Amino acid sequence: MDIPVLTIDGPSGAGKGTVSRLIAQKLGWHYLDSGAIYRALALELTEKDVLHESIAEIVDVALGMDLVFECSEDRAVLLNGQDITDLLGLESTGNNASKIASIPEIRAALLQKQHDFKQAPGLVADGRDMGTVVFSEAKYKVFLTASASERAERRYKQLKEKGIDANLSEITADIQERDQRDSERQISPLVPAADAIYIDSSTISVQAVVDEVLSLVR
Repeated sequence: MDIPVLTIDGPSGAGKGTVSRLIAQKLGWHYLDSGAIYRALALELTEKDVLHESIAEIVDVALGMDLVFECSEDRAVLLNGQDITDLLGLESTGNNASKIASIPEIRAALLQKQHDFKQAPGLVADGRDMGTVVFSEAKYKVFLTASASERAERRYKQLKEKGIDANLSEITADIQERDQRDSERQISPLVPAADAIYIDSSTISVQAVVDEVLSLVR
């Protein structure tokens, strides 16, 4: 059976998660947040006090993770049975995840975990290399982006709404640094797939993005 896959790649803060969840809900498909896998691993490494230089140990931890996340209203993400949803959004978690994501051995260890999400009736996979590497054979591909300043504003507002102290200039700098690191890494750099539809969400609504992507699939 040919199981359809829609990949939505792009930089942090472009709205991939929100758009992907909404589309998965509307289509009744499974949902994969590949970034959550790397972020969960970053949290697990911190919990187990494993150094980022200890690649063999990191691989063991990655292979042993029991990770479950749902495409539901509460967007719960469970790591080894514990709810880590709120921790995934921390800037420190994102930065640590970005660092380990550049290590080839780590990417290889987590590749099969991502493939396992491809189940009937279909899969919406969001990340940075879903359309170029993990599901390069996918029939539907989108590259969703937005300006660094717009993504920083969104992140700043999210943190403020949660009562978390934030500095806009620091968030902007972190995003620009992460963009550069992700796009320049040798393994699976952040680039649009050659056959992906390019969407800039800087000045359009989430619903407009969802409608455009749904028109592609339908």
